[in-house]
Amino acid sequence: MLLVLLQMLVLLCGAQPRCDPQIRGMCKPGVEDKPKCTDILLSYCDDMPYTSTMFPNILGHTTHKDAETGVEYLLISVVESLLGGQCNPEIRMLGCSVLVPRCEGNKVLRPCRSSCEAVHKKCSHAFERIEMAWPYFLDCDRFFVSEQEGCYDPLDGLKEQEDEATQAMEVPEPEQAAEPIQFTYHSNSQMIGILKKTEDRCSEISRTYSIGRSTEGRELLVIEFSNSPGEHQLLKPEMKFIGNMHGNEALGGQLLIYLAQYLCSEYRQGNDHIQTLINNTRIHILPSMNPDGYEVATSGIGDSSYSDEEGNRYDSRNIGRNNAQNIDLNRNFPDLTTIIYRRRRQKGFRTDHVPIPNNYWFGKVAPETYAVMKWIRSIPFVLSASFHVGNLMVSYPYDLSKHPRGENMFSPTPDDKVFKLLARTYADSHKKMSKEISHSGSSDADCQSTVINGAQWSSIAGGMQDFNYLHTNCFEVTVGLGCDKFPPEEELFLSWQDNQEALITFIEAAHRGIKGMVKDEEGKGIKGARISVRGIRHDITTAENGDYWRLLTPGIHIVTASASGYTRATKKVHLPALMSTAGRVDFVLQKAPPDSDLQEGENIFSSMSTYEQFDPYKQYTQYTMMADLNQQREERAEKPWWWNYFVSIGGPAPTWLLKRH
Repeated sequence: MLLVLLQMLVLLCGAQPRCDPQIRGMCKPGVEDKPKCTDILLSYCDDMPYTSTMFPNILGHTTHKDAETGVEYLLISVVESLLGGQCNPEIRMLGCSVLVPRCEGNKVLRPCRSSCEAVHKKCSHAFERIEMAWPYFLDCDRFFVSEQEGCYDPLDGLKEQEDEATQAMEVPEPEQAAEPIQFTYHSNSQMIGILKKTEDRCSEISRTYSIGRSTEGRELLVIEFSNSPGEHQLLKPEMKFIGNMHGNEALGGQLLIYLAQYLCSEYRQGNDHIQTLINNTRIHILPSMNPDGYEVATSGIGDSSYSDEEGNRYDSRNIGRNNAQNIDLNRNFPDLTTIIYRRRRQKGFRTDHVPIPNNYWFGKVAPETYAVMKWIRSIPFVLSASFHVGNLMVSYPYDLSKHPRGENMFSPTPDDKVFKLLARTYADSHKKMSKEISHSGSSDADCQSTVINGAQWSSIAGGMQDFNYLHTNCFEVTVGLGCDKFPPEEELFLSWQDNQEALITFIEAAHRGIKGMVKDEEGKGIKGARISVRGIRHDITTAENGDYWRLLTPGIHIVTASASGYTRATKKVHLPALMSTAGRVDFVLQKAPPDSDLQEGENIFSSMSTYEQFDPYKQYTQYTMMADLNQQREERAEKPWWWNYFVSIGGPAPTWLLKRH
């Protein structure tokens, strides 16, 4: 008995190791007595330009069954679906040339390296789009050989078919084909993949950039559209859309993904309206401000952080609303509205560019909030909309009630007329909202349709739209997209139809009012000059090169430009009701004499030095370290959407499919 066991052990020790894609040289055919050519039995390889193969194959599979049950064959059988029809059948045929290589005269012929390199050049971006590594068994240097070594072209028959098809009909340019929008829910990684793919398709008018990372290390990715992406252009207004501030309100993020795809496709298709809009506006889209909450909400799995003090789980509809620190991001911005209310009886008080109080930084500031604040301060945004779910409505600042007891109460800003115009712009272009707002509301008392002041609807402190208005030049409204946080997928297309025109019309609203340059007598732009409108106690300031945008309602306005060390200049402006573009109003400021009375103005400008102090206690380093640590954890934990499909068959996990492995 012992002798038999020893003989079996010797046989096992002498067996050829299975192919290991991580070790060069481990994928060589095993030794077998007189291997012979055999018919190809793999169904996904039955259209190869040859009919005979040989085992062991190039990867070391010894039989058809070994090859058929491997992850490599599984990949080429589903690659068409994974890549959305791209690179089919090139990838499949290239994989078959390795799994079932050509056999002639009982000898294996290897495929040509040049064919592999051509397919890699054409198709590598398709794998990047779905966050999949280029398959190891399609390594052009490892498994393919040169023409001098006697190779064959596995795509030879395919090329002949393509040539015949080209002669038979005129094939349109593939880059001009419209990309169909898939009206379905996307995971966070899928949304990022779509944004990057959109950037690739429309690289001349778009780019993606990161404004930071979430608590758990997920990227806060923005896509911008402009005829000069990545660059601020004089007198071109900048606007932004933000979705998924509350992670369980999924519809906003999905609509913004659809909007990005729509802008790209329509621009490429020659839509004059969209081309004019992008050529004259810089549009920034952040589909998900709270990707951690969104992942929790979409998975349907809550954790202990979403429980009350007694351990009872919250209503499932609220799971994922907050970020991973259980912070409501729409209550986490500096409460500048309270500061304004306290100062409103002081002489000369202002409601613009209010500095962030130092005590704010001693509280719990979410990394997502921090990233968005830095973003808002870094770009001269004119207009913004944040998307929520819960009601079909558009609300506008202030969000915090001026009532001494904090009860809901109409609490207007100095720009109340402008905000009502902006809110109506979106609502009147929305298919459902425009019809329902004229009524008292829906039959459901908890879900109504309206355009309303935020504090009158539901008073909150630390909201994002109040921060935009009181700290920067940006005017932001909040759009409620309906009552269902996760509408059925079959309704997503209808939601897109309801909002499509409203989204485009709102972007156009960035061109309302006036715009211009503030220069000195030498023609140099003056940064930080103030643009004041009589009767509106809220100024905006000029950007880096002296350009400005001031949203206004139609009518007659008295506008003044002022800057530290210069005399003021005032102009009377008439804006017609049907004016579709901003009126051009430029100012040239003269140097002020040393003895001129500018004390009031100097006080205003001296306060700007306090405004420039952002994060005085260097919290940025702390948040960066937190994000880096969580990013590493996230990279280990989060797998692409297709991963479970490949590990479900059992056996060793095919980590060679992961880009970050």
